[in-house]
Amino acid sequence: MKKIVLMLIAALLLLSACEISKPHLPSWDVDLTVPLINEHYFVSDLADSINLFVGEDNVLTLIGTGEAESQEFGDVSFNPAAFIDPIYSPANAMKRAMQIIDKFYSELETYKDDIMLCCNYSDIENAVSQGKIAAMLSIEGGEALQGDLGALRNFYRLGVRSICLTWNYRNEIADGVKDEESGGGLTPFGRKLIKEMNSLGMLVDVSHISQKGFWDVIETSSKPIIVSHSNARKICSHPRNLYDDQILAVVKNGGVIGINFYPDFLSDDGKATVKDITKHIEHIVSIAGPDHIGIGADFDGIEKTPDGIDGIENIDTVFEELAKLNYSDEVIGKFASGNFLRLIKNT
Repeated sequence: MKKIVLMLIAALLLLSACEISKPHLPSWDVDLTVPLINEHYFVSDLADSINLFVGEDNVLTLIGTGEAESQEFGDVSFNPAAFIDPIYSPANAMKRAMQIIDKFYSELETYKDDIMLCCNYSDIENAVSQGKIAAMLSIEGGEALQGDLGALRNFYRLGVRSICLTWNYRNEIADGVKDEESGGGLTPFGRKLIKEMNSLGMLVDVSHISQKGFWDVIETSSKPIIVSHSNARKICSHPRNLYDDQILAVVKNGGVIGINFYPDFLSDDGKATVKDITKHIEHIVSIAGPDHIGIGADFDGIEKTPDGIDGIENIDTVFEELAKLNYSDEVIGKFASGNFLRLIKNT
C-alpha cells in the first residue's frame, strides 16, 4: 500500500512559564516562542487516523508509521501542509488536497477540545490562551490548484494560509528545482497567483522552486515570502539550498528562511551534527542579520537526521549550541519562532 505524506510545518508555542533551555543555560522565555519545525508524517491510508493524536498532558502520538511514537511538546501550534505526491498530478492533485484537508477537518472535530484551526496571528494567540494546539493549514505543491485562481480562493476559505508553489517539478505555476535545465520560472498563471495570494494575505513559499522561479517571485511579490525549509549553498552545495544573492533578496523582501535539518542539505558528505546546523545559521546571520531565520527542520520527511538530533525532542540542542556561540536570548527567540510569527502577524 502506497504511503501518503502529510507534511506539518510545526510552530510549537510555549507560554512564558515554559522553558526550552537546560537549567544551566539562559531561559528563552519569549511570548509565543518555540521552534517552527517543518515535518513530514506518514499515514498508510486515508482510512487510518491522520497520524496526529493529542493525548493527556499534550503528548503527541504519531499514528500510522508502523509503530506509535510519542513526543512531549507542551503548548503547540501546527501548520499542517497537504503534500501533493507527484503520483496524483496532474489529474488528481486537487482531489488529493481536498481529501487531506477533509481528513484534517474530521480530526479537528474529534479533538476540538485540544486543537483549533487558526487563520491568523490572533487565532494563534487565542488557541494558546485556551491551552489548545493551534493549526494553520498550508499546501505543499501548487499543482493542487490545477491552474485555477478560483481554487486558490476556495482553499483560502477552507483555512489554507500558505502554499509552497512547487515540489521539485514543473506545474502550472512554475518550474521546480529539478527542472533547472529548462531555465523556466513563473508562468503567466504563476504571476497572477502571486498577486492574488498577496491580496488574500497568504504566505508564498519558494522552497523547491527553480532559481528562475525564485527570482520571478521576488520580482512579482509585494509581500514578504518564506523559504520554509532550505539552507545556505555556500556551506552545502545541494541545489535545494540558497545562494548568497538569494538570501540577500529574501532579506530585502522582508522574508524568512527556515533551516532544514536534512544532512544532505547541511553537508556535502551527507553527514551532519548540530554544529553543521549552526554553520548555516551563522553564515546567514553574517550576511543577513538575525531577523530572517527560522527553523524548518523537515523531521519525518527525511530518512536521516544529524547526529544527536532524533526529532523535536532534541531541538533544544540547537539552541544550546547557539547560546554557547554567544547568541542572546532575544536572538535565539527570533530563530525559535519570533521571525516566522512576525510574518504571520503582519501578513
